[in-house]
Amino acid sequence: MKYPLFAAVLALSTAFPSVADVLNIKKNAPKQYVVKKGDTLWDISAIYLNKPWLWPELWQMNPQIDNPHLIYPGDALSLIYDEHGNPRLVINSGYKKLSPHGRITPKGRNAIPTLPLELLRPYLTYEQALSRKEIAEKPYILGANVNTKMNTEGHIVYVKGELKLHEAYAIYRKGKAYIDPETNKALAYKSQLVGIGRVFREGDLSQGVPSSVKVTEAKQEIRATDFLMPAMQGQTLPAYFKMQRPDEPITGNIIAATSRLREFSTMDIVVLNLGLEQNIKAGHILDIERQSPTVFDGRNGPRYEEDSNSLEKFMKKSDEFFGVEPDKNSTVWHMPKEKVGELMVFKVHEKVSYALIVKNQHPIRIGDFAVIN
Repeated sequence: MKYPLFAAVLALSTAFPSVADVLNIKKNAPKQYVVKKGDTLWDISAIYLNKPWLWPELWQMNPQIDNPHLIYPGDALSLIYDEHGNPRLVINSGYKKLSPHGRITPKGRNAIPTLPLELLRPYLTYEQALSRKEIAEKPYILGANVNTKMNTEGHIVYVKGELKLHEAYAIYRKGKAYIDPETNKALAYKSQLVGIGRVFREGDLSQGVPSSVKVTEAKQEIRATDFLMPAMQGQTLPAYFKMQRPDEPITGNIIAATSRLREFSTMDIVVLNLGLEQNIKAGHILDIERQSPTVFDGRNGPRYEEDSNSLEKFMKKSDEFFGVEPDKNSTVWHMPKEKVGELMVFKVHEKVSYALIVKNQHPIRIGDFAVIN
């Protein structure tokens, strides 16, 4: 794998009610599976379970129970059943892979991760979702030692703010707003890392003296008004995700995505209008639901809203709901929502959170609901 074991492995645990913990093995699940390079525990779990986050239950009899994630390309996994009839996945130590011999390398750096961390890493480390107030309180760049609007590595930038001498700071740029579809208000602003700098001269705001920062790394050109945060603030990489369903019902929406595509699929990353204010936590598993289209049942028969004539659309906008008939031959039918996928929250801010789509039956879109009923 691309990343070392200590940085790549995400150990999971579950906290579901006993009814939800029942393991149902897929009918077409193999009795034995040989681990391939590029596999993740999520991939392998999905071969056996409809709910991949329950994989720790499948590993309870593994002799490597202290480190069930330590499986490697070439290992054979066997599906067995314990004395109570519970399915378990174990390493078949008697399996020998027949292949040409090559140089033996230590396994430690090649163990497979639980989830493809390389997909999450940029959003765990290089992107923040901050409120207007939070950004306004940050130190920001006034200018540089050269008369240019675009600063880069090696330049010195001057910062309005009292920064700590010799400390490293991340430089961010305020981006687009994440808008709540219900209130039409900005929940937070996408804030993207553009560079890293180190303080070599302290400032004194009372005397009108800015702090001096040397740019040590630039991902993009650095501009005036870009703001600074301590380099590690908001960039802590979680070692463990406790994957679980929230205890209380929740309803939110997918309000943005990291992809510019109109539709998204498994392993794509989306932004939700749910955060700490709604008691959302990293590791929460939510269902993705989509509103079924409204049907107008009139004199010409049932038709979807977008296919209705102007009068019918006016009647809908006039709050003619199910059961209220504008005349004897017409009714507006508001259909239920249907599940189209699942997602896992992996980074949480005050009012928004980032999530990974882990399963989808249909393409996922902005506006789809993220719920626990």
